[in-house]
Amino acid sequence: MKVCIPSLGNRGLEEEVSQHFGRAPNFTILNTQTNEVKIIENKSEHFGGVESSPDLIAKEGADTVLCSSLGPRAIDMFEQLGIRVYVGAGGIVKDAIHAFQEGRLQEATNENACKNHRH
Repeated sequence: MKVCIPSLGNRGLEEEVSQHFGRAPNFTILNTQTNEVKIIENKSEHFGGVESSPDLIAKEGADTVLCSSLGPRAIDMFEQLGIRVYVGAGGIVKDAIHAFQEGRLQEATNENACKNHRH
């Protein structure tokens, strides 16, 4: 499994989880089988790029995203890409991963989507 978490910097598992998914400066990706950590810069359309954050994450092979919250459009895009999304993550990246492993994050739905991001 490859788990992706929007992050503020490049300190890997010790980095803060970004509270705004689409505008996160980076995405930290953990391969749970090899424990390899990869940090990719968010070069999506929010930062002048031409692709969406979900497309960028899909290209990296992530199959799960853990984040604080995200809008319904992003939820729909991830669903179309076959990537599961869980909300409620906070703290640092390794805290978000532990919360997911312990079942404390909720699967993202249109009902728990961030209402400020209906675009």
